[in-house]
Formats: sequence, structure tokens, C-alpha cells
Amino acid sequence: MTFPFWMKRLGNSLIIGGQAITATAKGRINSLDLFEQLMEAGPGSFLIVLITGLAAGTVFNIQVAAELSRQGAGSTVGGILAIGMTREIAPLLTATLLTGKVATAYAAQLGTMKVTEQIDAITMLRTDPVEYLVVPRMLAMIIMAPVQCLLFLVVALWSGQISSTNFYQIPPEVFWTSVRTWLTPEDLPFMLIKSLVFGLQIAIISCGWGLTTRGGPKEVGTSTTGAVVMTLVTVSLMDVLLTQILFG
Repeated sequence: MTFPFWMKRLGNSLIIGGQAITATAKGRINSLDLFEQLMEAGPGSFLIVLITGLAAGTVFNIQVAAELSRQGAGSTVGGILAIGMTREIAPLLTATLLTGKVATAYAAQLGTMKVTEQIDAITMLRTDPVEYLVVPRMLAMIIMAPVQCLLFLVVALWSGQISSTNFYQIPPEVFWTSVRTWLTPEDLPFMLIKSLVFGLQIAIISCGWGLTTRGGPKEVGTSTTGAVVMTLVTVSLMDVLLTQILFG
């Protein structure tokens, strides 16, 4: 039985991810590259997350607050927004944004290094390319994905409150009381767990696709596109599973 190439690449990516996790557990971390990757996954992506969070909070409220206000349930707007953002929209949209911004960079960088034989040169220097290249990127995503998700949530709630007050005359204190009432103590930790898992997936698949690029420079673009598609598909599937486990 012959497996499709994408399935082989997914298997190789999981093996690479396992090697990276093992190396991290043993403390073999390229700290010099780690700072650079943290900057790319963190401050380099803040503006995109900020703008999307503003838009998501406002649009969500325009759709929900208008209907609830007509039904005389304006006091529940904040709670519904908080639940929707915390449990689903914030982690999933943040993962999608980071896939577009960071996963493409990882796959393109490592894919270019692979086809130009830089990976082979690193190996010849008796350096493990997974430890040297994948571990810093994986750690950066594990650390920064929850931070970005939290930023997204704060901005979305803030923009939701402002739009509720200005468009539908819902007092700020009513909005924030509803948020505190509806959110449970588990919601924020579960949101961060989701975003951490998504960050791990993004790093492993994008790096795996980059390291398994073969052919010439033209294949780097194809590999990058494949990494993004596979990341989005697997993140969506993982979201279903985590939602069932954490909130089911």
C-alpha cells in the first residue's frame, strides 16, 4: 500500500515534533535563536492580532447586541460575547492568524534551507537540525500563542463594550457585570490550553513541512502552501476534540 505524499510528510512532521519535544525536555535549547523566534511569534504579530480582535469584538456585538436589545436582553450581551470569545473565537482566530503570519515564515525559511543544502551542512557540522532550528520555533509558539490569544480576548471584550455602549446604550458596568457573571473559573485556563496546543501544532507542522521539502527553489512555495493548509485542517479538527474534552 502506497501512502499519499502528504500523509508521509505528516508522519515525518510528527516524528520531528517528538524529537523537538524530547530535546526540549533534556534542556538542549538554542537560546540565541529562541529570542529571535519569540520576537517573530510575539511582537511581530501583535498588530495583526490587535486589529482582528478589535474587528471581531465589534462585529460580534453588532450582530448579537442589536438582536438582544430588541428582545429586552441587553444586559446579557457582555456575557455572551465573553463566552463566545473565550471558548471558541479567540483561540481559533488567533491560531488562524499565527498560521498565516508565522507558519508561512517557518515553512519558507526551513524549506529554503533544505533545498539549498544548508540543512545538510548543519548535519555535517555534527549539529542536530531539529535541536538547532525546530526547538526554538516550537518554544516560541508554545509561549507566544497563549499570550496572543489573551491579547485578542482583552481587545475583543474592550471593543465589544465600547460598541455596546455607543451603539446600543448598554452601560459599561452592566456589560462588565455580565462578563463576570457568565464566565466560569475554568474558561480562561481552558482557552489558554487550547491556544498552547494550537501553537504546538502550528510549529510542528510548519517546521516538518519545511524540513521535508524536496526539489528546487520552486518547491518552497508549494511546501509553504501545503504547510498552511495542513495546519488549518489539523487545528480545526483538534478544536473539535478539545472543545468536546474541555467544554463537553
